[in-house]
Amino acid sequence: MAAQAINVDAKTIERWITKNRTPYPKHRNALAALLRESESFLWPDARGSERAAEIATSEVVAVYPHRHEMPREVWSRLIDSAASQLDILVYAGLFLTENHKLVKTLRTKSRAGTNIRFLFGDPDSLNVTSRSREENIGPAAIAAKIRNAIMFFQPLADEPAIDIRLHETTLYNSIYRFDNEMLVNTHVYGRMAAHSPVLHLRQLAGGDLFDTYADSFNAVWEDSKPLAGPHVSMHN
Repeated sequence: MAAQAINVDAKTIERWITKNRTPYPKHRNALAALLRESESFLWPDARGSERAAEIATSEVVAVYPHRHEMPREVWSRLIDSAASQLDILVYAGLFLTENHKLVKTLRTKSRAGTNIRFLFGDPDSLNVTSRSREENIGPAAIAAKIRNAIMFFQPLADEPAIDIRLHETTLYNSIYRFDNEMLVNTHVYGRMAAHSPVLHLRQLAGGDLFDTYADSFNAVWEDSKPLAGPHVSMHN
């Protein structure tokens, strides 16, 4: 009878009961009215998961098919707007050096109170060599890019609010955080990062997507090592 009342197959209702399936919102509404109970009482977990999905969708500001097609204005705005936290996780991020004013900008921001963390790939790590081969650019290409990028940012190493470290992890995404906004450059097997998609995210209360990538950055940070030291080779 309930099946007829809400216009679904009886087997569908059986699955809801025997397999603990959650009905679609329109069916939940109809059943709640039929049973004279609230939806939150009948399905206490449904609203939470749906709300989380809604928030996750709202966390996505934009999706760019390729990093190299992103407007320069986006990068400039995000860098300029970061006031408390600026995090960068890459293997090389050599494209950042195209902004010749970046070192000066970051030094000024750090002295104004912005905490800045860089994570570069260890040029001598096996994962860097593997990624270089996977991108079909030769086994030593990315290591060379890393050394060039580090030389560019080296003048910032003595700034108290700027920390530059090396990591040896498999880099699934490059992450660029600017306070409560973030760019996630996803990595695609066989393609350079510049040719791979970028997610522009914003942190929202109750959201999980932004925090997932922020937690990933912190996990790599905890397993990284300082740039300075005898174990760092800046030459081939």
